[in-house]
Amino acid sequence: MSARRSSGDGDFPYWLVAAVVAAVVIAVVIVGDDLYRQVFAVVSKGVWITIFVTVVAFALASALGLLLAVMGLSQSIVLRQTARFYVEIIRGVPILVLLFYIAFVGAPGFVHLWNWLTLPLQSAGLVEPLLVRDVSLLWRAIISLMIGYSAFISEVFRAGIMAVDEGQVEAAKALGLSRWQRFRLIVMPQALRTILPPLGNDFVALVKDSSLVSVLGVADLTQMGKVYASGSFRFFETYSVVAYIYLILTIGLSLALRGLERRLRKASRAQGNA
Repeated sequence: MSARRSSGDGDFPYWLVAAVVAAVVIAVVIVGDDLYRQVFAVVSKGVWITIFVTVVAFALASALGLLLAVMGLSQSIVLRQTARFYVEIIRGVPILVLLFYIAFVGAPGFVHLWNWLTLPLQSAGLVEPLLVRDVSLLWRAIISLMIGYSAFISEVFRAGIMAVDEGQVEAAKALGLSRWQRFRLIVMPQALRTILPPLGNDFVALVKDSSLVSVLGVADLTQMGKVYASGSFRFFETYSVVAYIYLILTIGLSLALRGLERRLRKASRAQGNA
């Protein structure tokens, strides 16, 4: 039996058919039942906050993660050890604890530092003192997720970069390409094929972990459900709808990422045959 068949990649997606049928049935129930329709109308208002938090936090975490990966592969021992220190420390702290720390320790510390640095401008009446409440809870949550996920994403980037054949890098160097050109034209295009699946998994995981921002009162999908359930005591109906929406988001993203992976594999094979 081939590895592809044994892994299940070649099987007909019966699970997907079952999931689509279940999703359609639940959608019919939501549309046809007044209570479920009301619950859906309330909690779905938090979907856009969930998407915004996920997309922005992931984009920032990817940029920081790439920087950390490059630092980790640097010839400078200071940069390598700095990146390793960051990755190991951040990976050892639970996301929820990191969220509380950034929100209630990091934000006040930043406000204190900002007011100290801008003290001359404040004395001249050019700048108003910054208050802790002026720092948005939404952005505290985004920064927390960015910091937490950047440590994991940096390892994904590092593994992908290291998987690139060293001979191709040496050939590009012999052709006179600069370090930035080698990285942009040779290393990253090939590394992306390796890192896309784990990077996609991190993105899907971040969709789910974005629900943690509800502990700060950010009006995401989970928070909207929590508020509605605590006021109506309809916990079963509310959290069933919340779970349903999260499943639609995560399964939809997973299918889109698998489709992108297949297209990249086909493009890679086509280039190889050419």
